[in-house]
Amino acid sequence: MLTDFLLLFLLLLALATGWWLGRRDKSRRQPPPGTLPDLSKDYFVGLNYLLNEQPDEAIDTFVRALEVNSDTIETHIALGNLFRSRGESDRAVRVHQNLFARPSLNREQSERVQLELGKDFMAAGLLDRAERLLKELVNNNSEVGRTSQVLLVDLYEREKEWQKAMHTLSSSLLKENPRLQKAAAHYACELATELLAKNSFAAARKQLKQAQALDAACIRATLLMAQLELQSGSAKSAIRLLLRLPGQDSSYVPAMLQTLVDAYLLLDQPRELASTLEKLLQEHKYTSILLHLAETLRSLGHHQEALEKVSHYMRHQVSLKGVDYLIDLYLDQASGGERAHLITLRNLTRQLLEHKPEHQCTSCGFQSVQLYWQCPKCREWGSIKPIVGLEGE
Repeated sequence: MLTDFLLLFLLLLALATGWWLGRRDKSRRQPPPGTLPDLSKDYFVGLNYLLNEQPDEAIDTFVRALEVNSDTIETHIALGNLFRSRGESDRAVRVHQNLFARPSLNREQSERVQLELGKDFMAAGLLDRAERLLKELVNNNSEVGRTSQVLLVDLYEREKEWQKAMHTLSSSLLKENPRLQKAAAHYACELATELLAKNSFAAARKQLKQAQALDAACIRATLLMAQLELQSGSAKSAIRLLLRLPGQDSSYVPAMLQTLVDAYLLLDQPRELASTLEKLLQEHKYTSILLHLAETLRSLGHHQEALEKVSHYMRHQVSLKGVDYLIDLYLDQASGGERAHLITLRNLTRQLLEHKPEHQCTSCGFQSVQLYWQCPKCREWGSIKPIVGLEGE
């Protein structure tokens, strides 16, 4: 309702101003006695709709009455924007298209209306039309040009056109916008992921180096570079890269563990893996590190040591994942009725863990089982991290 009143207020103000200007400029041309100017008639028809609680009909009447001239351009733009904010993209398109078609607009006005029309098409899901309009504006050395760049990048991001998104971003815009630097680093990571799937290691490496140049703190680039080294047979290089990651952002340590385990297993160095995991656990109290360490000890035949470590850890920092794994360790040694009780208990922990979110967006609070590099809800890049606590790490 607030936007309805604001919309009607703007229209009434513009109509009153236009009517007054028309009266002033044409004061010598008096209408016949007993008649009202055409604009005034529409004005009162609109008021009648408004008084009868028919705001949509009132708005349509005022739009028809509102002539396009230098005094009403801003009102037309604001009107279209209000329609778009209300989710009425079709109306916004009609208003801005009508304005864009006017030959009386100067270049600056025309470009501004074209930008708003591009926004309308994006809101309506007509991305191909929005792309055509915005591409004509991106090279303008003005605020309209910069805004068009950002919108066009957003459009390509939605369509997963990562290469086009990167080519659209100018160096000047990247310098002044750290958020776009971060996004561009992830675009390069997306391209690298596609190349890694094709075993195109050289091309993937080039993309990852570009990602690191755009955002030195990009955890994803470090992880992917480690995976690249591992896939190309350089397990030692992969390990060196992964062990730098806690210094970048320790909250992503759980995300690197499987690649770290794979690298040590490729080298056939389970003892060195256990030693590395032990050091990581001393510095970063994550349940995932503990479970990988315990599993490595079990593979070496040190079942009792694994059980003692997990049991000790759970006494100081309990988590459902840890308790579930601890039950598994006890099951290996149990028999008879004790084993049946442990199986029942494990079934309960598995039910609690089933579909339990393990990651959360630090920007909007969205939760998910898997790690997304872009939040599906708020679309922020690199904002989803592992949940820490009883139900997480």
